[in-house]
Amino acid sequence: MLTRRGFLGAAGLAGLAATAPTVPPRSGDAAQDPLPPLRRPPGSPEAVARDEDYWRRVAAYYRVDGGYTNLEAGYFGMMAAPVLAQYHRHIDRVNRESSYYARRGYDADLATARTRMAAFLGAKPGEVAFTRGATEALQRLIIQYRPVAAGDAVIYADLDYGSMQLAMNALARQRGARVVTFDLPEPATRENVLAAYDRVLASTPGARLLLVTHLSNKTGLIVPVAEIVAMARERGVGVIVDAAHSFGQCDLKLGDLGADFVGLNLHKWLGAPVGAGVMYIKEERLGDMDAMLGDDGPADRIDSRIHTGTTNFATFLTVPAALDFNDAVGPPHKAARLKYLRDRWVGTLRGTAGIDILAPDQPGMSAAITSFRLGGRTGREENQAVVRELLDRFRIFTVWRTGVAGGDCVRVTPALYNTPQDVDRLVEALEELAARS
Repeated sequence: MLTRRGFLGAAGLAGLAATAPTVPPRSGDAAQDPLPPLRRPPGSPEAVARDEDYWRRVAAYYRVDGGYTNLEAGYFGMMAAPVLAQYHRHIDRVNRESSYYARRGYDADLATARTRMAAFLGAKPGEVAFTRGATEALQRLIIQYRPVAAGDAVIYADLDYGSMQLAMNALARQRGARVVTFDLPEPATRENVLAAYDRVLASTPGARLLLVTHLSNKTGLIVPVAEIVAMARERGVGVIVDAAHSFGQCDLKLGDLGADFVGLNLHKWLGAPVGAGVMYIKEERLGDMDAMLGDDGPADRIDSRIHTGTTNFATFLTVPAALDFNDAVGPPHKAARLKYLRDRWVGTLRGTAGIDILAPDQPGMSAAITSFRLGGRTGREENQAVVRELLDRFRIFTVWRTGVAGGDCVRVTPALYNTPQDVDRLVEALEELAARS
């Protein structure tokens, strides 16, 4: 078992890597002092993840309320100061130029942002469209998926997001299809997760659509999406991937998922303004997706598959700034830091009596998010009480999660502005609560 002492005594930097581009110091609107230059030190991502001087400089770019320790970064990821400053500038410009800009300048600027987003994802610009979040993207992908017909089956798991489960139910009702659900194993391993997907696909004749959540918002479990997509494809089953929590929390490209249909967020782990997401449809599969509500736009363009109406222009215009900051921090270094903070508290508490850690330690099966149960508590009110006590007594903010077959739980999600001392305080709090259970 990995101990806290083992973490605190870990070796320093090792290896060499290219130095990151520098983000110039810039004071956000709430800043009192100039921000320190952000230049990534040499070393492997895992070594840089332990360089506290570097992460103090990264953390200085976030204006965090000091009244509590926020370990609930999974809802809204917070904009770094340079991104927030850009957002304010875009708001001012849009408001100042009003309809003149909206009609004469916005489309070209949005196209530039989309091209930049596509490059980050490893996709073609014509394969991505901005949405107001992953929920909107995934709802449209599910409801508009054409190959499902009467008598077919659609499949989802207990760890899939609630809104997406409801969309799958709605699709089945509309098409006269049936819904097949299954539970992912607990404790999970790569092997038993793949076996669970294989069993449900093999036992569901007429299956036409499978929903797969890459990184569960409920427990933090990461499933081997590429392998699951491949096994579904062999059986003629389409797959829609919920990657709401993947990009920015993990270092990856769309190609790593092997999926033709993906929805993801930009305001969680990529640090864009709230209300930004992406719908991805592989170019060759566009014909399997209906136009949205009879949209009469070009049938060969993704734009006809999503129509968001009038959006917050400044939100999407700020996406390139969020990507700039993400690049400067270093995607693999960011992922390694988040995993380091997660492993620090999980590694210390794994095996502690009265504390059940839900996400596994097997490589590739977890990132920043990990949930726990205290004293075998699986009910709603019991877990909500744990969340309240962590905040009221220890000033540690977490969140209760439900919808897991094994019972409700408490989610812990560190961010780049968190320190090892933050998760150490969580360890001390949970040790005290577990001893009392």
